[in-house]
Amino acid sequence: ERGTSIRSARDAWLRAFRFRCAVPHACRRAARRGRRALGRGAALAPAARATSAPPPVPSAASPDLSDRASAASTSESASGPAAVGEDETTAELVVQAEAEEAEGVAEERVVLCQASRSAENVLDLASTSGPFLRDEMTMPPTPMKGLWKDISKLSQEEAVARSQVYNHELSYLSFNWRVLAMAMDPTTPLWERIRFVSITARNLDEFFSKRVGALKRQEAAGSEYLKRHAGEWPPAKTLEHVREAVSEMVRQQYDTLDELLPLLRERGVRIDKYTDLDESQREELDAWFRSEVEPILTPIAVDKGHPFPLAGLSSLTVNIAVEVAERPKQGTLTEEDMEQKRMLAIVPLTPSLPRFKLAPPPSRRPSQDEHDQISAEENGEFPQSEYYFVPVEQIVEANLARLFGGMELGETHMFRATRNANVERNEDEADDLLEMMADEVRERRFAPIVRLEVEEGGAEDKVSTSRIVQSLTEKLELADERLDVYRVGRDRLVGLSELDALDVSFSEPASPTEQRLEFPLWTSHTPVPLQRVTSQVPSSMFDAIRKGDILLHHPYHSFLKSTQLLLECAAKDPNVVAIKATLYRTNSNSPVISALKEAAQAGKNVSVLVELKARFDEERNVGFAQQLEKAGCFVSYGLPKLKTHCKAVLVVRKEEKGLRSYVHLGTGNYNPSTASLYTDFGVMSCTPEFGADVSDLFKRLTGYHKQEEYLRLLVAPLHMRDPLLEHIDREIATARAGGFAKVTVKANGLDDKKLCAKLYEASRAGVLVRLIIRGVCRLRPGVPGLSENIRVISVIGRFLEHHRVVSFHNRGSPIYLLGSADWMKRNLDGRVEVLFPVEDQSLKRELQGALDACLADGTNAWEMRPDGSYTRPTDGALAGEAAKSSGPLVQLARLQGVQEAYIKCTAEESRRNIRTPYI
Repeated sequence: ERGTSIRSARDAWLRAFRFRCAVPHACRRAARRGRRALGRGAALAPAARATSAPPPVPSAASPDLSDRASAASTSESASGPAAVGEDETTAELVVQAEAEEAEGVAEERVVLCQASRSAENVLDLASTSGPFLRDEMTMPPTPMKGLWKDISKLSQEEAVARSQVYNHELSYLSFNWRVLAMAMDPTTPLWERIRFVSITARNLDEFFSKRVGALKRQEAAGSEYLKRHAGEWPPAKTLEHVREAVSEMVRQQYDTLDELLPLLRERGVRIDKYTDLDESQREELDAWFRSEVEPILTPIAVDKGHPFPLAGLSSLTVNIAVEVAERPKQGTLTEEDMEQKRMLAIVPLTPSLPRFKLAPPPSRRPSQDEHDQISAEENGEFPQSEYYFVPVEQIVEANLARLFGGMELGETHMFRATRNANVERNEDEADDLLEMMADEVRERRFAPIVRLEVEEGGAEDKVSTSRIVQSLTEKLELADERLDVYRVGRDRLVGLSELDALDVSFSEPASPTEQRLEFPLWTSHTPVPLQRVTSQVPSSMFDAIRKGDILLHHPYHSFLKSTQLLLECAAKDPNVVAIKATLYRTNSNSPVISALKEAAQAGKNVSVLVELKARFDEERNVGFAQQLEKAGCFVSYGLPKLKTHCKAVLVVRKEEKGLRSYVHLGTGNYNPSTASLYTDFGVMSCTPEFGADVSDLFKRLTGYHKQEEYLRLLVAPLHMRDPLLEHIDREIATARAGGFAKVTVKANGLDDKKLCAKLYEASRAGVLVRLIIRGVCRLRPGVPGLSENIRVISVIGRFLEHHRVVSFHNRGSPIYLLGSADWMKRNLDGRVEVLFPVEDQSLKRELQGALDACLADGTNAWEMRPDGSYTRPTDGALAGEAAKSSGPLVQLARLQGVQEAYIKCTAEESRRNIRTPYI
């Protein structure tokens, strides 16, 4: 009964949310006024007769209706609020709408008004009974230990420096909580919720490999070798707080998964235990094990003659620990005998094995209630297809007798080890950077273990669990079981990072009211200035760029039809004589690599800087570098002790008046795969100053050229932080003189102490500071006397917010900078980064529209509180930001989120073939 009530409340909440997403703010306001009028006896009959037999209420997935209704709402807000008195009825609003708009739009508006009234009634019910109050969520759910909530008595210097205010590891875990909130949110489609659970698990895997691995190395080095600043925690203390924070997060991950798997099962996708399958399913899986799995497994005994296979265990791969004892020739083995004769064995599962195996359908469809099943089939509620997945480790576990013939099997426990990816590197002594990185990739396979995840036994197996955990902790050379071992409940999956790799496909909903399993399908579009460009006529690309700078916004603008097309046209154009590019990360079988190889084989001068030190992509980048060298490209591997993180392409073309340089500068990698998942800006230009600067940049990257300042570019590590500080100082001076001053920053992370101190100073001087920081953030907003003028939001949605933008009001002549650099110490001091200005006025308006839309996001945004926690933005904050722009993009962002707003607006831009009609 309780479960039924929860599901009913959740469904009511979902219906209400769909209505609210579909209804513009103006229509909701009209419905509220109409309801008040009805309370005073106003009649709705004329309107009801005029709209008899209304069509079904549309969902937010109906783009035409939502766009037209939103456009109508924005038109009203742009011309000022209608003078509507308290006594004006809903019927009068309908008549007014009919007079203002076409008949079809008016009918839709009537339906939306009715939907709004229904939605608000349902929301009132859901707000009191629903199990998930989205707008009241706080992330992390409980304060992280070690962090101070009230910092109002701290000085600016203490607020910037103390670990009790900001700790990088805890701030990253706070970000991962916001990602996990997408999985906890019932308004997120079901399969996407599964994906977000997997994303948070992968984030934790990388967190332990990199951040915890680095802390372990620091702790091992000893305090005398550490350069800690005042107020910073030693590694041991940070590891203590990390353990507590991660433990709570892992519990929530599994609790969320426990909620989602039954719902997924109802929709035809099952992750079953091997023991729950019927005989026919088990027989087929056993046959698959014998033919495809058993030949590649190597069971390993652990005794004096067989050392523990520490070096052979792959990081982040599930393995099986099993206790065995020799079976007596006669009789059976008693528990006492087993206790005395038990031996430990390990079955490592190779990374080449899939994590899940698709089982055949059962010989008979399982059902707990035949009557309900028949009713469901008659009503068409069963999914058209069903999937039965089984964890491969359970199939192996069920067939362990084949691996240990003549032995009695005892307790089995799945476990998973995480290795340290923070391997010591000495670039000064390396003769060849390529060889050094290849050695590092090999060395990482044998790096120390930093985390052990292990499956617990049942209630009666606590002794066995403790014995195996203790043995694994010792054999894996973990320093502290209390800190390094994470226990997983019996029969739960050990490691959740591969859940979203299940090979499933879902059909589109049959009706607007049917719940979606995935985010709505969408299509990236060709930017309007490039719609006539084709690789068959390579010169058409350069003709388009000569007409003016082109701003690209991925993933809404197609990477294939823009950045990739630029490289393909450059490779084919006979007038192109040279191409230069930086590659930090790209995907396997990359068309970018293919285009560069084609250009080199065509006789063009192709120079490529491949950054070999891109974490977890080193092996792939080594392979790309070797391919490019074989094709005839000049390949460089970056600068010693610096990562080349900037994104730049230079194309030199022979034209009538001589050589002309075309450039692409961006905020994201030249990676077609991530370009469809990450939000990034890019600019194509043939401005001579950009061409000269990028040419000088490549001289530095590939040769011995030394240059600190450039005509237009800001280049880290030598010339980026100081210019940014100077820009903020000018805003401070303007504010102190009584003028309006504002700084807006959008980045992935903000932790540079000098920039943070300057932003605090700017806030105290009266400068409005707006920070759109997806991940870690050192600043605390809204602290009296310190940061009252600072607002910090984090946007988490279906796409990963990745672009880096900074805007300075500059006394009414705003400055916009785009680039690859986050406001992090590692970016400003340890990487080659580039920031570049945008000077075209129309492009500036586009960038300002993007920033305004993020700040007005009413769906995917989180706002940091003075205590460091994150909640959903208040209606007042959203209304204040939305009021600064009357454009439909911002208004849609407030209702449906910035990402959905961009999907709709970009589609409309492409359909009309008009550039930026919604900014």
